[in-house]
Amino acid sequence: MDFDRVLEKCGSFNRFQFVLLILYGYTNILSSLHYFSQTLITFTPEHWCSHDDLLGLNAESIRSIYSNVSQPACTQLDGVINGTGIVSNGETCQDWIFERESGYQSLTTELQWVCDKSHQPAVGQSFFFVGSVVGTITFGYLSDRIGRLPTLIMTTLAGATGDMMTSFVHTLPWFAFSRFVSGLSTDTMYYLVYILVFEYLSPKRRTFGLNIILAIFYCFGLMTSPWVAIWIGNWRQYLWIASLPALGVLCYPLLLCESAQWLLTKQRYDEAVKSLKWVARFNGRQVEDSVFDEFVKHYREKMNEQQKLTNHEDTFMGMFRTPRLRRFTLTLLLKSVIITLSYDVINRNMEGLGSSPFKLFSYTSINYLPAGCTILLLQNIIGRKGMACGALLVGGIITTVTGFIIAFMDPKENAILLAVMIGLGRYGATVSYDAEIQYAAEIIPTSVRGRAVSNIHVVGLASSTMAFYVIYLAQFYKPLPSIFISILMFIGAGLCLTLPETLHKKLPENLADGEKFAMNEGYLYFPCFKKHRESASQCTEEKSEA
Repeated sequence: MDFDRVLEKCGSFNRFQFVLLILYGYTNILSSLHYFSQTLITFTPEHWCSHDDLLGLNAESIRSIYSNVSQPACTQLDGVINGTGIVSNGETCQDWIFERESGYQSLTTELQWVCDKSHQPAVGQSFFFVGSVVGTITFGYLSDRIGRLPTLIMTTLAGATGDMMTSFVHTLPWFAFSRFVSGLSTDTMYYLVYILVFEYLSPKRRTFGLNIILAIFYCFGLMTSPWVAIWIGNWRQYLWIASLPALGVLCYPLLLCESAQWLLTKQRYDEAVKSLKWVARFNGRQVEDSVFDEFVKHYREKMNEQQKLTNHEDTFMGMFRTPRLRRFTLTLLLKSVIITLSYDVINRNMEGLGSSPFKLFSYTSINYLPAGCTILLLQNIIGRKGMACGALLVGGIITTVTGFIIAFMDPKENAILLAVMIGLGRYGATVSYDAEIQYAAEIIPTSVRGRAVSNIHVVGLASSTMAFYVIYLAQFYKPLPSIFISILMFIGAGLCLTLPETLHKKLPENLADGEKFAMNEGYLYFPCFKKHRESASQCTEEKSEA
């Protein structure tokens, strides 16, 4: 009487799971607002060094005046003669004229962090990723020590606190500190709810629940946030609006229960039974006590048997003690670096592409819907490995083509084509990123899932600090960032082949199970090919019998 069988009796796709999926969707909105708020608050519009002769002129006239100046954003004029700007001798620009998008006041326009201060937004935002590394390690540890639910509340409120603090800053040190606090919750607020959905949802419905909810709600958050920012008109007030909904997580304990699978790994059997009874009661199911007695007996015997074989508790470092788990873990860590860095660069590179960065960001965010549907339709057919490998391969090809279009075409004249290619690039990155989350969670044993997933995300988030430098490669050769990212994605596709398939298999619960998982499976094993071979073999046998 294992967990899956008891959960089926308590209800694995009923009222409790519906509420859980709704809260998962709400968390996705919070996560999208939180993660990409840093992009929206630091958009830098087209700008020029100010001069008295330029006051009252429209943007087109100012562009014409600066047409013969190599660096119009940072070059001080001595005056304007016959519609042409006369460059001053060595004077430093003290004020700027900004072509704001619908009058939106961003952090860079308000604090004038441009020209010799243009590095300050990047420096401050880099502390966001430093905070995400610290937060993921800390909250990942806490999730395996005190539970998923209390840790979820702590990490979500930490991120909201950081965003609220950011709205009051005026200097770089305080901006960096507030972004560090904000980064503490990055990804942990999302993947802790993800784990709860993963564990309490029927395996048959898991792909649907995890991906369609992610696609709809995350897409909604991304598409609406730029318009909310423009409507509010000020980055400080936008952060207030974006951080306040996080208070909704305080209601989660009233509707959800702790992870029963995690409680089992901690040998807290009575609490695990209590959680399952809560699910049964919520779903209107009557489950006899004898079922729970047999359930507890099964796991007591299993734990005693495991303790005879090993004297140490399962830990993340324990995944490096055996050869197959060590290979899986290292591969997942490297893939996390590749996928997270690719995802960040593709999603953040929105400026200088011939369109309003707000509109480009919003419209191309619709890719989350087809990306979620792609995973939903294909992942249970071609398998987790096929989905992860194929998404990275296709994403790499799209990113390469986009890079060369940027290099050899004028962005303003080909704004629509570029927007389509950027959308396709985000689509490929999104499919690979979302497929990776579920794939890693299924490979990692239950006993270390919280900490292992968090550590894998830590490595990926740490690589995100390189995103600004990868984008900066365009200063040397425009398609270089796209080429660099596409090479990484091709390498990631190859790494996927070394991992086991998890589709239609009982997932490992402890490290011993993880070491034996898919022991005899080849690198080129794909469920769809296996079904095809079995069908062909069956047809051959029928013909021979005839």
